[in-house]
Amino acid sequence: MDSRWGGARSVSRGMLPLLALHAASEYYRLPWKPPVTAGLLAVNTLVYLRPAFLDSILPSIDEVLFNPHLILKHKDLKRFFLSPFYHLGESHLVYNMMSLLWKGIQLETSMGSTEFASMVATLLAMSQGITLLLAKSLYLFFDYERAYYSEYAAGFSGVLFAMKVVLNSQSENYTNVHGLIVPSRHAAWAELILIQMFVPGVSFLGHLGGILAGILYLRLKRLYAGVDPLTVIIRGVTGALSWPLRLIKQIIPLRRRRISGRGTVGGNGNYTGRTMSYVWRCQACTYDNPGWLNVCEMCGTSRGDNGWPSRQVIHRSPDLSAEELRRRRIERFG
Repeated sequence: MDSRWGGARSVSRGMLPLLALHAASEYYRLPWKPPVTAGLLAVNTLVYLRPAFLDSILPSIDEVLFNPHLILKHKDLKRFFLSPFYHLGESHLVYNMMSLLWKGIQLETSMGSTEFASMVATLLAMSQGITLLLAKSLYLFFDYERAYYSEYAAGFSGVLFAMKVVLNSQSENYTNVHGLIVPSRHAAWAELILIQMFVPGVSFLGHLGGILAGILYLRLKRLYAGVDPLTVIIRGVTGALSWPLRLIKQIIPLRRRRISGRGTVGGNGNYTGRTMSYVWRCQACTYDNPGWLNVCEMCGTSRGDNGWPSRQVIHRSPDLSAEELRRRRIERFG
């Protein structure tokens, strides 16, 4: 969360193509693509770029900057909930999105998309709420109005600090925080201190609120072992929205089972097309081979009379040991 604000910003897009390239390369190498992380990246970037089809819908940045005084005085929930998705400059956006990409992929892959989405929503509300409470407390008890109670801030970094706490909570390893080697569990605290020392204009309370939100979230998760209500709601909504897609997926495989071509259904199994869906199972090693092979790809046994297409389970022949299967495999493929 950045507290620097000086009115209108100039949009320079020199770093955004690098962000897009990095995100695309990361997702390309993943066998499963985390959708919630991708959605958060897209939302933050689109809010910053403000394309024509969103410009009339999105409030301006000066209407949503996080300001404890204005939030409490006018009950302005826009500033409370929307300020994390607004960024004050291109470098601010790119740095936060790079961090979100790395943390989001790890957390969503391990937790699942539904629980991850619930966690992000919870951490956002908790980090904003704790930051608001800290600012109000400092104003009431120490008269820190100008420093914290009236400052303007925006950015996703409060949520990112909370995610860092959750991600590193069970780690026993060490990590590098801007050149400083610290235990991973304390990385968020080290980054908070280093950023305050060397990066001017950042929101101390915003980052501190994120760390405290992550700690509180973990404590609540330990106390409540069941599925949280927000996860249940998100799961129900996504289930309802994805019902038509599931129905289509159930219908399509039935159509794909219809065989067309030159093969003889129920005949002698001598299928010649490589596109046929039939396989034949080797009696020696039970390996399923494509219909266009006449020799078992696993053990080298000839197809012989065992060329019937089959998908039923046949027990492994006791005549061939695992070592014999390995030897035949080596002989066949050199």
